[in-house]
Amino acid sequence: MSTPLFEPRAVNFVDRVRDSFARQGAMQTLGASLGSVTPGAVDIEFPWAPGLTQQNGFLHAGMVATALDSACGYAGFTLMASDAAVLTIEFKINLLAPAKGELFRMEGRVLKPGRTITVCEGRAFAIEGSQEKLVATMGCTLMAVTGRDNIQG
Repeated sequence: MSTPLFEPRAVNFVDRVRDSFARQGAMQTLGASLGSVTPGAVDIEFPWAPGLTQQNGFLHAGMVATALDSACGYAGFTLMASDAAVLTIEFKINLLAPAKGELFRMEGRVLKPGRTITVCEGRAFAIEGSQEKLVATMGCTLMAVTGRDNIQG
């Protein structure tokens, strides 16, 4: 998925994303790691694990949604001001195929950044050997949150 060229508002945006990601228990539960982090684009990867599946052995839709939400959230976060935190305010997911694979890659991409509201899209890929299959897409709306001591980036 191509990404338009965006200018980050925080010079240390990569460190901010990595620090925030390291604090996220949900991504630790998935065994996820950050891949590419560029202005307006973040990739997250994690391996298949039995504890993440539904009854047929496919990655559970909730796990797909969780990881896509984080990929989109961090994509938007790359463009937010240094005093902002990010929260998702809406998403819609389309499950296109069973999430069957050895590895999963979630791509979050900013479509339209804003000072307060950012719109992103995500794509989930199941990888089996050298084959990649698109298994889900997401539309995601984010909010930049500032001035709240209990919410951090």
